[in-house]
Formats: sequence, structure tokens, C-alpha cells
Amino acid sequence: MPIKFATEEWIKELCDRLNASQEYAQAAANWEGDNIFVILPDADYQATTYFYINLQHGKASDPRLLKSPDEKKALFTTSAPFGTWRKVMEGRLDPLQGIFSGKLKLVGSMAQVQRNPKATYMLTKIASQIDTDFGS
Repeated sequence: MPIKFATEEWIKELCDRLNASQEYAQAAANWEGDNIFVILPDADYQATTYFYINLQHGKASDPRLLKSPDEKKALFTTSAPFGTWRKVMEGRLDPLQGIFSGKLKLVGSMAQVQRNPKATYMLTKIASQIDTDFGS
């Protein structure tokens, strides 16, 4: 059964899958940084949604929806319109290319992202494996 994107259930499913993945654990072994993901409105999505995940050394914890980005301090904030996130989740937009091209806006240490590209790729690969309902 598909899980609606950017809901509490979807975020928890992502964390469960990250924690179950040996590939992610290895790829993100040196990653230290929690992240707020921001889904901005566009023609297909009318809300602004914030969700938080703590990502430390190949493990994910504390998944939650936020009412605002000020609700939680995070080392990274990644934001993009809904349609851009959908392209990333469907494998139609490389996440690092999205950051470098400005389609995904990253606030945080770009150097850390560049030192750990496999962590970003594995997170995206695992997220793309979730049977996701994008509402269309």
C-alpha cells in the first residue's frame, strides 16, 4: 500500500529502512548532521511541509514533522518545491546535481556533503524504494 509522501508515516518508514540498510550504514559511517527537509508549494502541492531526521554515523533517528523550521535546530536544511523532491524520489534528478544547480537549496556545510556523496546517494536510493503516493 503506498504511503503518502512527506507524512509522519513516510518519514518513519524512511528511517526504518535507513536503519535496516547495511549499504547506508557503510556509506554514511562518517556522516554527522541532522537535517530539516522542506517541501515547498508548487502547482501540485499547496502546503509547506517540514520534516526532521537526525542522521549520525549511518543511523537515522527522531523522525518527525515540524510546524516550522524554527522548532528544531539542525546542521542542514534542504529545501525545494514538491515537484523537485518528486523528481529526486523517482530517480529523475540526481540529488547532488540538484544541489549544485540550485534546484535543491542546501543550508549547511557543502564540504561535508562533498566528502560524503555516497551517504546522499544511498539516502535517496532508499527513499526512492518506498512505495510512495505523491497525490497525483
